[in-house]
Amino acid sequence: MGLENNTELKTVKLVNRASTEVIIVNFGAAIGSIKLYDKNQKMVNVMVSPKIEDLPSPLNKTHNQCFGASIGRYAGRIAEGKFQLEDKEYSLHQENGVHLHGGENGFQYKYWEIVEEKHEENPSVKLKYFSKHNEEGYPGNLEVFVTYTLNEDNDLIIEYEAQTDKKTVVNLTNHAYFNLNGEGSVSDHFLKINADKILEIDEKQLPTGNLNNLRGHAKDFGNNRLIGNRNLDDTFVLNSDGDELGAQLFAPLTGIKLDMSTNQPAVVVYAPESLPDDLDYQTRISEFPSICFEGQNFPDAPNFRNFPNSVLEPGEDYYNRISFKFSVKK
Repeated sequence: MGLENNTELKTVKLVNRASTEVIIVNFGAAIGSIKLYDKNQKMVNVMVSPKIEDLPSPLNKTHNQCFGASIGRYAGRIAEGKFQLEDKEYSLHQENGVHLHGGENGFQYKYWEIVEEKHEENPSVKLKYFSKHNEEGYPGNLEVFVTYTLNEDNDLIIEYEAQTDKKTVVNLTNHAYFNLNGEGSVSDHFLKINADKILEIDEKQLPTGNLNNLRGHAKDFGNNRLIGNRNLDDTFVLNSDGDELGAQLFAPLTGIKLDMSTNQPAVVVYAPESLPDDLDYQTRISEFPSICFEGQNFPDAPNFRNFPNSVLEPGEDYYNRISFKFSVKK
């Protein structure tokens, strides 16, 4: 069941020579699943998500978990749902003083157009969405593309591109939930984050504008640490740039390792204690079932001068590259 009229759920399967398989869904330009062989030559789905046919369901939207989806026009939180551009204030959808992930009907709830598929070496798919001026309160007509490429080195590369005809703010990302065991919990996974600073947040998870040092911090993952039963929802300021390692996840049980890199200044690491229990998942889950690595700009950047620029001007190109590289330790 779709959330819009005249829509049809479509999927594209990308398979490389290692038999790694990625399914991309046009609803939300989402990753539906990622399957690869573990150290025991067992095929494991390392994504936590409802069954693909259930992604567009109203129940999924009610929970607002954004499983594997492309998030926009602005990923993360904006305080009071307001920002200013050229002395004009723009008002966005907000709940309890927080605008989250592009609003009530963000990009994750849209059917994107599949514009190109390639199924030879390094298979890929490109999708497009056109966000009209004033959609969810944002100024400017914004044309957005996302390209997913599964290369022969087992990298899933995500490239977001956008252009506008009016000055606006843009912050796109992907919201994939990972569990390298393929089921259960990520509490036994080891995590490394290449960051020295973390954004200070208030009781609403909104940035205060301060950047705290991670040395000695409870969430310092500068060295590989067991995640354990730790609830994470934090913005880490990356030391890396482009192809350098931003974050790493490793599951001893399967031997699967995930290296994440991005050209963005931060990664939001989200590891919820639980996920809604009334959804029909592809895999079995438990407490602390998954972890997300959202390569993006800082939350609420439009309202802080000391945060990286989030403004996109006409004639400029927005570009966000996120890479998830999979390997197996035997």
